[in-house]
Amino acid sequence: MSKMIRTYTVDETRKYIKEWKINGDTIGLVPTMGYLHEGHASLVKRAREENDRVVVSDFVNPTQFGPNEDLDSYPRDFEADCNICEEIGADLIFHPEPSEMYYDDATTYVNVRGVSEGLCGKSRPGHFRGVCTVVSKLFLIAAPDRAYFGRKDAQQLAVIKRMVRDLNFDIEIVGCPIIRENDGLAKSSRNSYLDDDQRKAAVILSRALDEGRSMIETGEKDVRKVTSGILEVLGTEPLAEPEYVEIVRWDDLKKIDKIDGPVLAAIAVRIGRTRLIDNFLIE
Repeated sequence: MSKMIRTYTVDETRKYIKEWKINGDTIGLVPTMGYLHEGHASLVKRAREENDRVVVSDFVNPTQFGPNEDLDSYPRDFEADCNICEEIGADLIFHPEPSEMYYDDATTYVNVRGVSEGLCGKSRPGHFRGVCTVVSKLFLIAAPDRAYFGRKDAQQLAVIKRMVRDLNFDIEIVGCPIIRENDGLAKSSRNSYLDDDQRKAAVILSRALDEGRSMIETGEKDVRKVTSGILEVLGTEPLAEPEYVEIVRWDDLKKIDKIDGPVLAAIAVRIGRTRLIDNFLIE
């Protein structure tokens, strides 16, 4: 296996991409903000299985953080990220500085309305504009055949799929399963913020969603009753402060009253100062 390439500029990344394209290689892209865990690793493995070349972007994107969010404190460990990617067999890791990705006087953004406005979009204005802008740029830089996103960020996945459809990107968007800890907590880079007591408390997210899923699978169709069941379980954990509990239609993330067809049940909960999200999908 050849040594993984590290690139830091758009031009050097494009140089390798062009060479691979000339050779007829297919390219899989895994966009990340770094501090990789087993969830990210599962995306890289999937990309490795399905493409000739695998590109991982490792970039903490400033435009998707709000003014009071954790941009400065977001965990970073580029060397550890490189070790994980190289072990799996990624061909290239792209690690630009913000100044490489954004001109000082940039005025162009990508904004997907509708699907980006509910759920996390309500409390994080501008977040998905930042996500869509950077992902669009990565698509144009890496020219992938496929791009891989985790279902833990289900709204992000839906927004990216809508953007790709609306802008005619010739890219297959692959949604991959949530990877969880042994006790059910969804893997997340932000889990590193939790102290021991908060970490124990955080398992309440998956337990609450398990209750909601069980209700649906045993025939409950009333959205209000299912969301109440989820909130009831969350209410048993004193450290948990729910931000939202919603069940929406999966294709457009619109609110519904009755469960009929594919739905997304999504929650955002604060444990201490850490905001965690989780979900399940009924297809």
